[in-house]
Amino acid sequence: MQKLGKTAPTQNRKHTTMMNYENYDPSYPDQPVVDLYLQVWANLPAFRSKPAFVWVEDSAAIDAKSTLTYSQLNDSVQCIASQLLIPLQRGDTVVILCSPGLELVETIFGCQRAGLLSVPISPPDPSFTNQNFHHLIRALSQTKPKAAIAHPTYITSINHYISSSSSNKKLVHMLQSLHWISTVDIKAKDRKLQHSQLGPKFSPYKGCRAEDVYLVQYTSGATGIPKPVLVTAGSAAHNVRTARKAYDLHPNSVIVSWLPQYHDCGLMFLLLTIVSGATSVLTSPAAFVNRPRLWLELITQFKATCTPVPSFALPLVVKRGGIDKGTSPIHLWSLQNLIIINEPIYRDAVEQFVNVFRTFGLNPSSISPSYGLAENCTFVSTAWRRPCSNHVPNMPSYNKLLPSARLGQNDDELVDMDIIVVNDETHEAVEDGIEGEIWVSSPSNASGYLGHPTMTREVYYGRLKNKVSRSFLRTGDRGVVKGDERYLFVMGRCADVIKRQNHEEIHPHYIEAAAYNSSPWFLRAGCSAAFEISNTVVVVVEMQRNEKEIGVLRKICEGVRKGVAEEERVEVGMVVLVRSGSVPKTTSGKIQRWATKDKLIGGKMSVLMEMRFGDYGDSFSSFGIIIGESEGKGDYGRGRGGGKTKVVVGEEREDIFLSFSSNGPLRPSLLSFL
Repeated sequence: MQKLGKTAPTQNRKHTTMMNYENYDPSYPDQPVVDLYLQVWANLPAFRSKPAFVWVEDSAAIDAKSTLTYSQLNDSVQCIASQLLIPLQRGDTVVILCSPGLELVETIFGCQRAGLLSVPISPPDPSFTNQNFHHLIRALSQTKPKAAIAHPTYITSINHYISSSSSNKKLVHMLQSLHWISTVDIKAKDRKLQHSQLGPKFSPYKGCRAEDVYLVQYTSGATGIPKPVLVTAGSAAHNVRTARKAYDLHPNSVIVSWLPQYHDCGLMFLLLTIVSGATSVLTSPAAFVNRPRLWLELITQFKATCTPVPSFALPLVVKRGGIDKGTSPIHLWSLQNLIIINEPIYRDAVEQFVNVFRTFGLNPSSISPSYGLAENCTFVSTAWRRPCSNHVPNMPSYNKLLPSARLGQNDDELVDMDIIVVNDETHEAVEDGIEGEIWVSSPSNASGYLGHPTMTREVYYGRLKNKVSRSFLRTGDRGVVKGDERYLFVMGRCADVIKRQNHEEIHPHYIEAAAYNSSPWFLRAGCSAAFEISNTVVVVVEMQRNEKEIGVLRKICEGVRKGVAEEERVEVGMVVLVRSGSVPKTTSGKIQRWATKDKLIGGKMSVLMEMRFGDYGDSFSSFGIIIGESEGKGDYGRGRGGGKTKVVVGEEREDIFLSFSSNGPLRPSLLSFL
């Protein structure tokens, strides 16, 4: 085990005081599961009072925070594990329905130490209105948990719903069959009893073993219904160890994250914090959305060295960051890793962010474009390398995008990982410069999909044609390797590719970006979806506000068509302008094009205007006419350029950012006319 010398406090002006763990040895022995790192750190004198997690409340006063030290977290986790094993047995499945916060962090680690299989999901409103319970039903049906862990107020609301005269008998039966466990009950025990249960400091570990499936992590749902991924404790530990090496994290690192803690990257950073012995400052996604400047203030106050952020958030912070509106100054000089996730990662958006915040101390060499997916326990790779200067890194771009990996160097973090690009039809590796499906072979690969053996074989056991090789995870992502250093560019999803009439292909995000660029004053950035219907390109775009002027709406539609044609040489057959919040997204902010298409065809889209261009055959023409006539109000007109238009003017309402549904008038489903 490493030797830790004395810790020296470091302070800069009025910022939060942190400790400097100066004699840290990064070569300490790796542990088979993440929870064992927590026990190690908690029993080292220098780490007992070290903050592991800091939670900042959703308010303008970031001084309103609570802290868990490594010793406190370890004691709480041990107590939770002991209490959970009273009604449950090792290996049982539990669904975690906790809101973001330290309570959720403690519960996740407590389940691992108890040897339970946990299914953390975002708790839906217990009134279960607005059809917000579908993912809960999916999770309960697929994982069949014995118990649910939640805050007592949430459990009270659930009991009230069960006792009400709800018409959803299936949901009521599922909720009734669960053993509900209060987070207060498993934590609020007598301290003497708690400490008596802890036993020797290094007693035999009885939590999840490396080979145990300890987590069901759902995919984001970007290209289809979210799927339950089985994650072993060993693969999760390997994944965050790989990420720790890739980002050069250590006990002096301070992480700031507002990502959802129950899923994907947000969950991975909880584990990454413990494996690195670092400190993580957390807040909720809602807090960031309500006040993006909070993210910058947390980086400043805690002198954060690392922060993950979805790519779509960078333009949002530039636009709504309130740089000049806050009372506290912004200083980003401490950042060493600005980890950008959620492909595609556009170079222009990153450069704009760097140019705006460089004067606030942001080091361009901290930019860390990264790639990951749930089927590999989240992290796969990053193009970032340890900087040697304060200059802009020599990172190339390809087709407007930044790379997410550099495969040309024999780095330690890639020694047991193989990333290749394959023709997804022939299963043969393609040459550099040719786009194909990204395949990944790594000890971080998850074990498969729960209840989907055929899909598991197809996705997790990819093998190269006519070549003896190990099994690969088929990511479903398209990529291309470019340059001498073999940079990997993640281009988009295989399932979303649009095939053009000249046999060329284009990724829909290029069409969506061009559509937004045509009218950025009226359209919402990152809130459009492009797809095909009857071999015709359809673009659905959210408006910033409910514009009622027909002439303005018509010009926006025509501008979208013209902008896409000029920028991407793609002919758009139909433009649909919809109210804010109409385009479905994943919890991590990815556009769900498949769900948008289903909503449009099913008549569930809240439309302000739709305009068709040209003659695309009877099938598509009928589709458009049916939608227009079924609305029952509005006016047909003939737009310039031969486009038929249909206008729907709805009532004014408050727009909600990242809303997944709309309260506007809906149209009958196309299927009802068949």
